[in-house]
Amino acid sequence: MSANVTAPSAGSLSRTVPLEVYADLVCPWCWIGERRLFAAIETLRLTAHDVAFDLVWRPFQLDPGMPPEGMPWTAFVDRKFGGLAAAEPMFAQVTAAGAPDGVDFRFEALTRAPNTAAAHGLLVHLQQTGGNPWPLAEALFAAHFTHGRDIGEMETLADIAAPHGLSADVVRDIVSGARYAVDVAQSQREAARLGIRGVPFVVLDSRYGVSGAQPQAVFVQALQRALED
Repeated sequence: MSANVTAPSAGSLSRTVPLEVYADLVCPWCWIGERRLFAAIETLRLTAHDVAFDLVWRPFQLDPGMPPEGMPWTAFVDRKFGGLAAAEPMFAQVTAAGAPDGVDFRFEALTRAPNTAAAHGLLVHLQQTGGNPWPLAEALFAAHFTHGRDIGEMETLADIAAPHGLSADVVRDIVSGARYAVDVAQSQREAARLGIRGVPFVVLDSRYGVSGAQPQAVFVQALQRALED
């Protein structure tokens, strides 16, 4: 299942365009890219009244080898960036890049680098059961990057998912049983098959790819091309 973000009446549709978004919840550029993509879709809605854009969340783990319990943020920064002093200019760049899109990064609030497999599983569950994963994805991005919460921890996930129709029991069942681990791994393999090495990456209409958190205008042009073709 996917999320129809235009929600026009069924009788008015002439075409549905699938958009597959490969992303990770600990990727700051994925959050920025998601905001820009949705803004581009809203722009096209002003003229493409008979088209629906169906967005599908595709799990992609930047660090699939992360321990299941995650690791302290300082240890992760040391391992990935060579220390906080080296990372801070990059964090400042990302923070500045996200501000115009309303993305609130607070890297100083982070205490854990989580394994995102369980969080991806919740999004896959919503898609496969007819729900909309995108509001939950937004909440998970904000929980991690703005509020510094550990989105790899079961009780934290249960609290974040509750307003999005997932009970604590359902979350615990999904997480403790790793119910969607196969789906998450399969999405990672499919990304590799397509040659996707970084995220965000958007596959438009199964034909075109847009790599990175491109400006809104670039997403608009790509969507228009998909519609015209």
